Amino acid sequence: MSVDPDRRSMRERMLAGDLYLADDPELAEENLRAMEVMDAFNATPAREPERRRRLLTELLGAVGDGVEIRPPLRVDYGSRIRVGARTFANFGLIALDVAPITIGEDVQLGTNVQLLTPTHPVDPEPRRAKWEAARPIVIGDNVWLGSGVIVLPGITIGENTVVGAGSIVTRDLPANVVAVGNPARVTRTIGGAE
Repeated sequence: MSVDPDRRSMRERMLAGDLYLADDPELAEENLRAMEVMDAFNATPAREPERRRRLLTELLGAVGDGVEIRPPLRVDYGSRIRVGARTFANFGLIALDVAPITIGEDVQLGTNVQLLTPTHPVDPEPRRAKWEAARPIVIGDNVWLGSGVIVLPGITIGENTVVGAGSIVTRDLPANVVAVGNPARVTRTIGGAE
């Protein structure tokens, strides 16, 4: 096996969107920290909203005012997730933040939504060697993702867009549309008089 001539740390490679090894000790430690805070958040009773908010703020990179995320929440690192004000995520959000995930203001996420930034090589040898990469996800303001929506790596969803339950978003979606299906396809434009 050849030695990788790239001298950057695995964390630097990951943050640049390049191939990296997820079992790197520095990344593994970041992941363990996130899992500990995530487990505490998920175990906090609903009657303790201040503690839940404190844990969420500790876990995520940024949390706007009035954000509500109902447990269970699952993340890789948490620190690369930014959530805008007044956003609501129902039970079961999975946000794998190997690359940044930006969620705008006033976003509504149904149950069991998955925001997936990691990618893996198609070629078998690097995949067997456990190399992976990631691409960021951006969800615009006032987007509604129905229950079970899956957003794949590198996707941007424009403001005010609605994605129907169970859809898989494989390509960018423009602002002000409704999209449904696998893969999600635009079915109509949203007008101002709805």
